[in-house]
Amino acid sequence: MTTSVSLTLDGVAWQTPDGRCLFSKLNAQFDPRPTGLVGRNGVGKSVLAQIMAGLRQPSAGHCRRIGEAYYLAQQIQPRSGQRVAELAAVDKRVDALRRIEAGSTLQADFDAVGEHWTLCETLQQALADAGLHDVDADTPVDKLSGGQCMRVALVGALLQPVEWLILDEPSNHLDHAGRHWLAEQLQGRKQGLILVSHDRLLLQQVERIVELSPQGLRSYGGNHAFYAQARAAERAAADALLQQRRHERRKGEQALRDQRQRLEQRSARGNRDAANANQAPILLGLQRQRAEASLGKARAQLDQRQAQLHDAVREAQADSEAAAPVLLLPDVQSTGPEWVVRTNQLQLPYVAPALRALDFQLRRGERVAITGANGVGKSTLLKVLAGQLPALAGEVSVQVPMALLDQQLQLLPAQCSVLDTLRLRNPTLAEAELRSRLALLGLDADLVQLPSARLSGGQRLKAGLACALYADPPAQLLLLDEPGNHLDLEALAALETLLRQYQGSLLLVSHDEALLQAIGITARLHAGEDGWHWQRD
Repeated sequence: MTTSVSLTLDGVAWQTPDGRCLFSKLNAQFDPRPTGLVGRNGVGKSVLAQIMAGLRQPSAGHCRRIGEAYYLAQQIQPRSGQRVAELAAVDKRVDALRRIEAGSTLQADFDAVGEHWTLCETLQQALADAGLHDVDADTPVDKLSGGQCMRVALVGALLQPVEWLILDEPSNHLDHAGRHWLAEQLQGRKQGLILVSHDRLLLQQVERIVELSPQGLRSYGGNHAFYAQARAAERAAADALLQQRRHERRKGEQALRDQRQRLEQRSARGNRDAANANQAPILLGLQRQRAEASLGKARAQLDQRQAQLHDAVREAQADSEAAAPVLLLPDVQSTGPEWVVRTNQLQLPYVAPALRALDFQLRRGERVAITGANGVGKSTLLKVLAGQLPALAGEVSVQVPMALLDQQLQLLPAQCSVLDTLRLRNPTLAEAELRSRLALLGLDADLVQLPSARLSGGQRLKAGLACALYADPPAQLLLLDEPGNHLDLEALAALETLLRQYQGSLLLVSHDEALLQAIGITARLHAGEDGWHWQRD
């Protein structure tokens, strides 16, 4: 392997097929330090990562890389009938090793193996370390869950003989144990590592964070804690500058109004004096032309000054963060029954026998995190509580209006606009009030008219919350399934703000411990190997 690795972006730009410029004039230098690449949804992080890996060519500029790169996409798509070795991208070397063991003397097989004579044993051990004890190179991926497939793909990425590892949202489908396993694996990596991620656990371990925004790339020499502190300071400074510019505009506009008034008065007085003067018409005409030219020049100067005041405010607004979303909360905590959910001898479908039986009661205002490994039935539980799946046996009693926001956000029909969906859920509220409430969430007049499928993940989540809480009647119980998946750091912060404001009851499936702590959970319902366990925080 090359010991000196580097990656340089020189004026890199990318245009979408319809001609929209996603980013331009990106200049940056990457060294072997573990680096997090962050930015809001839709700014082009995945496209930039693929350019850095050599999978795309930039529309302009150059990407120069010393060392080979391996890119793992955030959405892996296993093929039916595919083996684990293929999903891990080590099948050519594994198959070549087996042919050599069977007696092959082909040079192509030896070239494929290279120096990796213990790959089969290394792969098996790596799968076991990842918690995949019953999986080997020949296991069909059809037998694996989505989280298990992601672990296999990550094991393969970590085994690649490359200098650069570029991982795009690698922890999205991992459970709590999987996230910690991945963090441990990346911690020991010595070569180049670029993480496109919003996972604060992973970002806490990097040595540098690079933020992509419409203004370009900006580097922060530290982990997530350092980045968050630096961004908070920048936001405070930007907000202060914005307030200063707005104050200057108000004072400036008042001064301009006074100047315009004096100018118009002086012009009117000059016209009256000229009309009363005993001068030849030709001289009066010349005087009037000079006066009008002078007046026009003065007016243009005032207009220019006013435009400068507006430009200064717009520039400050571009640097300032958007206002935090505001949720106009219905009064849900102080009303209704004491117990909002009760189950009686409930038996869940599609889960292991040890996890079928579950009985619990949820008190009004409680915030419960549902935790456990991938595939244990957390999402199934939410669907049974919501009435979307029938229980094998037993009863579920929900005493208050509720809403399920699953990972696909089926509450929002893909081709229906947010405004139309909300209007159907609350036909009594005036459209102007609906628009006003959506605007407070950051969903402006244009966004609420678009089909929901065209909104970003963060925008759809805000819209789903609006449709749940502004319905008639409003949801007093929210069932949330991995709401933080695919959200950028800014959208995650907005989600935490919204959920902290909500005063009803929460049942929340999430592997993001930072999110759970931020919203103030009061209890955990954990799915273990021997069944469900209730833990009060």
